[in-house]
Amino acid sequence: MPKHALRRVMTATAAAVGTLALGLTDATAHAAPATLDYVALGDSYSAGSGVLPVDLTNLLCLRSTANYPHVIAAATGAHLKDVTCGAAQTSDFTESQYPGVAPQLDALDAGTDLVTLTIGGNDNNTFINAITACGTAGVLSGGKGSPCEDKHGTSFDDEIETNTYPALKAALSAVRAEAPGARVAALGYPWITPATADPSCFAKLPVAAGDVPYLRAIQAHLNDAVRRAAEETGATYVDFSAVSDGHDACADRGTRWIEPLLFGTSLVPVHPNALGERRMAEHTMSVLGLS
Repeated sequence: MPKHALRRVMTATAAAVGTLALGLTDATAHAAPATLDYVALGDSYSAGSGVLPVDLTNLLCLRSTANYPHVIAAATGAHLKDVTCGAAQTSDFTESQYPGVAPQLDALDAGTDLVTLTIGGNDNNTFINAITACGTAGVLSGGKGSPCEDKHGTSFDDEIETNTYPALKAALSAVRAEAPGARVAALGYPWITPATADPSCFAKLPVAAGDVPYLRAIQAHLNDAVRRAAEETGATYVDFSAVSDGHDACADRGTRWIEPLLFGTSLVPVHPNALGERRMAEHTMSVLGLS
């Protein structure tokens, strides 16, 4: 081959190689970020208990595949390990909740990038005891007065401060120890009751008028305990106090995020419905800056 022809071939080859190299460099520079290794921990508010469809891999935990962790994972492309479980307490982070159900912290490791959770509402049976006690008292009083507060006073608040708050700190510290590089988001609980009594709600949430703000104050105290524990352990607190206002169990269907005790549409009352789980996901992503 003549030298000038060979030079043309070499020049063309070099140009092609250069173009390919530039293309690879450009592709590398614009490559998608690494997939988030996401672990979801927590109780029934995280599990989406009562929301269809049910995760058939573990029926004991009554976990939904439409819970907020699944919504977040779908929106972000994260690789999700969901070990949320209905009725979970902080102790179930380090102990087996049911036979065959591993402690939730077993799902974490040094490669975990993101952790979300709601936890604390079942410690001391705060939610179930408060709702049951105030619902029963409300029925017996015909919705008048504040019989639940009159009987129980500060007992629920005392348990939150004495038992739940330190347990939350210990649980979040344990999360940090197992996943030291992860971003941890501790979610508050969306409002269950309105700020003041709604007479039209009594049939759905039979709590006496004076006990509606009493229950709301107990929930506010619990959420504040979650907030303080999160801040003191380096986690991000996701506050729902503003965005969930007006979406409580007394709101109309299609507006409410939480289903009422009676005449609701969920299999599990006083828990988030599908809309609530989606809104919890959206607000969490907003707070964390996830797209």
